[in-house]
Amino acid sequence: MEEQRSHGSGAPPSAQGGPPQRQPWAHAAPGGPRGPWGPWGHEGPPRWLTGMRERSAARLPWPSTVLLGALVMIGSSVAARGQLGERAPLDLFARALLFIAVAVLLLRHRHPVLAVFVSAAAATVYLGAGYPYGPVFLAVAVGCFSAVVAGHRRAAWTAVGMVWLGHLLMTHWLYRWLPPSGDSAAPWGQELGVAAWVVAIVAAAEFVRVRREQWATQRAQRAAAEKRRADEERLRMARELHDVLAHSISVIHVQAGVGLALLDSDPEQARNALTTIKAASKEALGEVRQVLDTLRTPGDAPRAPAPGLDRLPELVDQAASAGLAVTVETEGVRGAVPPGTDLAAFRIVQEALTNVVRHSGSRTARVRIGYGTGRVRLRIDDDGPATGSEAGGSGNGLAGMRERAAALGGTIEAGPRADGGFRVRAELPLHSASDGDPASSVDSASTMDTVHDTTEERP
Repeated sequence: MEEQRSHGSGAPPSAQGGPPQRQPWAHAAPGGPRGPWGPWGHEGPPRWLTGMRERSAARLPWPSTVLLGALVMIGSSVAARGQLGERAPLDLFARALLFIAVAVLLLRHRHPVLAVFVSAAAATVYLGAGYPYGPVFLAVAVGCFSAVVAGHRRAAWTAVGMVWLGHLLMTHWLYRWLPPSGDSAAPWGQELGVAAWVVAIVAAAEFVRVRREQWATQRAQRAAAEKRRADEERLRMARELHDVLAHSISVIHVQAGVGLALLDSDPEQARNALTTIKAASKEALGEVRQVLDTLRTPGDAPRAPAPGLDRLPELVDQAASAGLAVTVETEGVRGAVPPGTDLAAFRIVQEALTNVVRHSGSRTARVRIGYGTGRVRLRIDDDGPATGSEAGGSGNGLAGMRERAAALGGTIEAGPRADGGFRVRAELPLHSASDGDPASSVDSASTMDTVHDTTEERP
């Protein structure tokens, strides 16, 4: 029986890294080959496309800024007519301040802090010069919005607070020395409208920022889930390939030794050994091809059904060809067994018999299958003792058994018996969380703690 010297889960080295995340251009050519860099493979997209994307990211927001500037200029002219005689008329200096408050917003994506402070400062000077109230506040709102969404919340609040505090000082204390002449203090009720305007800007910006963070979190979670599913699929494939190849190659190894030993003295027996090797290798190739077909044509139904406990007679025949006599006992009545549970039970029995062939001096093994209410119980015994040949295996077989049982919510025990033999005992539920789907499994790292593992080294 394999020694349990490896504490890993038996996953291949490739499972440690995971697939690279799909790049934004991965969908550019639906019909072309897909790699981590989209249809261009590992070399990445061509230079002209990369340069185009960089130029697009560096492009200034001209359309929205020009539209905002037109609204501010036209709206301020309309507001000046409505406030004629109350505020100072618009002149060249006022137009320059409005232009600065809007033009600096071209930098709101690259330098949001600079944009919001310059826009707020221009608006404050505009109000302090006695010019009409109007859409100049819209420029400050856009700058504050961009700064908050970019993550510079303190800078945005400070800039908006600067405008509000400056307006408060100018309308209640400094109005005597500021234009227009003869101006009086503004009513305090007006400040409620200004405060509501500030709160509305900040609230809208914070709402958008929170939503963007939620979208980013959801995208990261989807990417992590996709990576986890890919890792689990690779782990499942590794288990399948290990179980198929380990069993068949063990039979081939034993029969090759028999053929070599009897090649001269008993050619007929050597011929039988070669026939067994041919049959075992053909079956192994068929199962490997079935496993790999799921990679080449994902989503297609397998051409052959997954093996289950109904194929135990084939295992018994293969073990007999390797010189191992196997007796099978069944208790209870077999009912509906989910495909995932059936496959896991078959692979556990297969791996246990493979370990007997490879690591036990016993030429007999006993398999007992018990069908109970909601569970199927397996017990595989051999009388030992352990042989020295190929002792100290990697432990992947036992790890694979544990992972199969854990993925279905079952338990497994493997260890030496008091009389020198070895026993594998497994209990699998007939109704798993994944409804018995052999392709689905839970993260082995999180479920391994639920498995009762008494695996020990064989003496």
